[in-house]
Amino acid sequence: METELSRELGIEHAIFGFTPFPAVAAAISRAGGFGVLGAVRYTDPQELARDLDRLDKLADGRPYGLDVVMPARKVEGVSEADVEAMIPDAHRGFVQELLARHGVPELPEGEASGWRITGWMEEVARRQLDVAFEYPIKLLANALGSPPADVVERAHDHGVRVAALAGSAEHACRHAAAGIDIVVAQGYEAGGHTGEIGSMVLVPEVVDAVAPLPVLAAGGIGSGEQIAAGLALGAQGVWLGSLWLTTEEADLHSPALTRKLLAAGSGDTVRSRALTGKPARQLRTAWTDAWDDPAGPGTLPMPLQGLLVADAVSRIQKYEVGALLGTPVGQIVGRMTSERSVQAVVDDLTRGFERAVTRINRIAGRSAP
Repeated sequence: METELSRELGIEHAIFGFTPFPAVAAAISRAGGFGVLGAVRYTDPQELARDLDRLDKLADGRPYGLDVVMPARKVEGVSEADVEAMIPDAHRGFVQELLARHGVPELPEGEASGWRITGWMEEVARRQLDVAFEYPIKLLANALGSPPADVVERAHDHGVRVAALAGSAEHACRHAAAGIDIVVAQGYEAGGHTGEIGSMVLVPEVVDAVAPLPVLAAGGIGSGEQIAAGLALGAQGVWLGSLWLTTEEADLHSPALTRKLLAAGSGDTVRSRALTGKPARQLRTAWTDAWDDPAGPGTLPMPLQGLLVADAVSRIQKYEVGALLGTPVGQIVGRMTSERSVQAVVDDLTRGFERAVTRINRIAGRSAP
């Protein structure tokens, strides 16, 4: 599964694996892919440095990258406390009533929320970058459009390529104009924040729109055959996220959540604003149903929604409240039916890719290479 991009980056397989777990990112890189650590949960730079230390050691000299969430436009003089003050009391009351209805206990006294999406704030993301550039990262990805111009320049000065996610050809063109090196075309099927266009339509549109920039196909990919399809559509690699959640190296801290993921089918996800305020695909739960109910107060825009529900999500996860327990995940969850090592997943992907190439060669009347 080599492409021009994978050869330039020194990886065996054109598989880019996004994950919030350093052990998973390292295992992806060791297996011949390219591990990318998600940084959005690191509000403390020291915690990010600790996990990058771990990733760097476990990667055994293989290349890896970091994914941040940084807005392209800077908002001056707005602190997290300022944003918190914008949250209406009615929405806070709705959260408390929902938690009480499902019997969710409070966090122990003195225990802070462990789930808090503040990495979207530029001041936080810039602190993350100050740490990241002390490590030999080879890729900086941004999940919220193109990063600011000075960040792109800084990454290039460090010899780091910059990638950005796009949900349409229009978004992709803006990335190209901003000096981005790699565009991740993420389809509707993907986990987390997605647009409205399916991968089969999106990938070739983006490839044509930004040529000759390399494009990674993302969304709904969980087999080697699907990787072959992405490359056939013009992508130079694939960006996989959901598939790693049920690997043995993943650290979900929740056996109940792992069981839900393994039991879920491809129709058990929903694209909802309940988690962050932007449409994000996740497991459908009583939590998402409540927020999507027209009788409720409705979700707040990003970042208000993420700050509003942070403590609630921590409580749901800590006590593994089944009806409310969920996570961002793509429609590929239907293929995630067993816990396997990252190496086993990559081996399965390469075998599937070989089967697809052999099949196409047979259709084309050629012998397999």
